[in-house]
Amino acid sequence: MPRRWLNAFWPLMCGRTGWWPLPWPRAPMCCTRRIMKEIYKEIIKLSHDEGVSVLATVVRQGGPAPRGVGAKCLLRSDGTMAGSVGGGMLEAKTLDAAREVMKTGRPRRLGFSLKGTDVAETDMLCGGDVEVFLEPVVPSHAVHRALARELERIERRGGMGLLCTVLDTDQWEGGRVPRLFLGSDGRRAGDLDQSGGLERALQERFSPLSTLRRPGIFSLEQDSGTVEVYLEPVSAEPVLYVFGGGHVSRQVVPLAALVGFPVVVVDDREEFADAGQFPEAREVRCMPFGGVMARLPVDVHAFVVIVTRGHLYDKEVLGQALRTEARYIGMIGSRRKRDLIYKRLLEEGFTEEDLARVHSPIGLDIGAETPEEIAVSIVAELIDVRARG
Repeated sequence: MPRRWLNAFWPLMCGRTGWWPLPWPRAPMCCTRRIMKEIYKEIIKLSHDEGVSVLATVVRQGGPAPRGVGAKCLLRSDGTMAGSVGGGMLEAKTLDAAREVMKTGRPRRLGFSLKGTDVAETDMLCGGDVEVFLEPVVPSHAVHRALARELERIERRGGMGLLCTVLDTDQWEGGRVPRLFLGSDGRRAGDLDQSGGLERALQERFSPLSTLRRPGIFSLEQDSGTVEVYLEPVSAEPVLYVFGGGHVSRQVVPLAALVGFPVVVVDDREEFADAGQFPEAREVRCMPFGGVMARLPVDVHAFVVIVTRGHLYDKEVLGQALRTEARYIGMIGSRRKRDLIYKRLLEEGFTEEDLARVHSPIGLDIGAETPEEIAVSIVAELIDVRARG
C-alpha cells in the first residue's frame, strides 16, 4: 500500500475520525545502527580519497516522513551515492544541496515540509516536517578517519558510545570538524570545541552514556551561549546466541540473519554444530553446555534463544543465562516443561524476579506448530524486543 494511502487511512484504523495523518512511527534503533555502520564502512573504504564527500543525516522529524531520524546517505566525491534519506523530492533536493556543500566545503541545515503546496505535485504527501544536516567529509582527514575507526572497533568488538556533531555551521569554519566520539570504556576521538566546554556539558548531561537511547538534537550550554548538537548512540548489532542445532534452529537462524541479527549457534554435538547446516550464521561452535556462558561474550545487548534437545540441557543453559545481563532470554517448550524447570531453578536459589526475564514458551502466540512457523514466531518476538530500544 503506498504510504500516502496509509497516511489517509491510519486515523480510521486507529479509531480516529478525520483525514489528518498521525505521527509516523520512528525507525527502530536497529535500523539507524545498521545505516550508520554501512555509511562509515564506505568512509573507511574512501580513506585515501582526498576529494570531498558529503554526509546527509535526517536530524529532525515531525510527523510522518519517508525515513526516520538517523537515516543517512553519503554522496561520494565521484558523484555516486550510498544510503538514502527518503527518496523522491526530499532526496533530490538533498543531493542538490550536497553538491553545493561539496563545492564550498561548508555544512548546511536543510528543512523540508512534506505537506501542502510544497509537495502537491509529487507522491510525497506524508504530512510531516524533516530537517537534514549536510556535512563535508574528507575521508583522509584525521578526525573522520579516527571516528570511522572507533565505530568499526565497536562493531567488531562490541561496546557502546556516543557520537556528537555540532550543528552550528559557523563552528565548522577553517576546516574544523566539530565532531566527537565518546566510548563507554573511556575511549574518545575528535573534539567539539577548543575550550572543551561543550564536551564537559555533554558528559554532565549524559552520564552514563547509556542514558541516551535514540538519536536527536539537543541543546548544550557553554560560556558563549547555547549550541545545538546532534547526538547518536552507537553500539554493535545485538548478537543472537542460539543454543541447540536441531530442526527449529535450522529455521530460526536464516530468518534471524535475514532481519539483521549476527547469529552464533552453539551445540555440544559435532554433527549438529556443523557450519554447513548454518551458512547464514556468523559463527558455529561445538562446546559442552556446562559452563558455556563463561566462554561467550554474552553482554547487556545479547539475545539468547534456548532450543536444545532436552529439559536438562535447557535448564543448564537457562540457569547460566540468568546470571548474565542478556537483554532477551527465550526458552522453547510447553508451559508444563517450563514450570518444572522454573521449580528446580527456584530450589537452586533463583528468584521469581529472575524468572520473569524469561520468554517461555518462546515466541509470539500465533498458533505456530511446524518448525518453520515456530521460527517465524520466535524471530517476530526478537524483532519486537529489539525495536523497543
